[in-house]
Amino acid sequence: MSVMTAATRKPARTARRLAALTVGVVALLVALQLSLAGNARSAGRAPKPTIVLVHGAWSDSSAWDGVIRDLTARGYTVDAFPTPLLGLMSDAETLADYIKTIPGPVVLVGHSYGGAVITNAATGLANVKSLVYVDAFAPAQSETLLQLSAAQPGSGLAGDPSTVFNAVPYAGAQNGDVELYVKPPVFESALANDLPASEARLLATTQRPIPFSALATPSGPPAWAQLPSWYVVGTDDHAIPPAEQVAMAERAGSHIVRVRAPHLSMISNPEAVASVIESAAG
Repeated sequence: MSVMTAATRKPARTARRLAALTVGVVALLVALQLSLAGNARSAGRAPKPTIVLVHGAWSDSSAWDGVIRDLTARGYTVDAFPTPLLGLMSDAETLADYIKTIPGPVVLVGHSYGGAVITNAATGLANVKSLVYVDAFAPAQSETLLQLSAAQPGSGLAGDPSTVFNAVPYAGAQNGDVELYVKPPVFESALANDLPASEARLLATTQRPIPFSALATPSGPPAWAQLPSWYVVGTDDHAIPPAEQVAMAERAGSHIVRVRAPHLSMISNPEAVASVIESAAG
């Protein structure tokens, strides 16, 4: 029978400690390597773009409330640009200046008249990565929104102007220009059909006007000619006929998504619109 003395036990304990220390060091190195690999993968991923939402005529940024809540919940930074509604080219220049202050990539989203604004604003801006049109105008160079709104039958805004609009003079107007308000019954039937009647009346009451000249201004070189784009077609739109939306979207080479919704599809179907925007962001 062998007897382990204090002298022989000490080297044994030392060996066990060294073995434990070796295992600990190996585990630490493995953990460090995994952490570095994870950081490298994270660094390789592009940052999520900022989503800039641009409302159209006879509206304001609150029209995007549901889409903003949805996109924010998905982890996006969202800006709602308050379209001045002063004129197509000046609105586009103001938006372009706004976008230049945003660090990192941008997905630019326009509704209705806002589609024409983003078409002009994004031309030449390096940080705009994609465009999303929501029941929107996507004009080619030299086209006006008046031409596009009447290109296909079915628009509730393309009738006799005296029965569609209230024309109001404004200070500083040039060449007899006027601000246009959509008459409430027409607003409810053309812009807010399929929305609850009380909500449609509220939107008609709080609408913001747009000058007639903004609708008659020829558009500039279109950003959609250089940028990928997505297009949400509201199949129940009574303002911009769905057939005209599809024609503009196909010309722009857009990814087309049809949604059963009125002209204000971002109010009636915010989740569907947010999903299309997320596709563009990807």
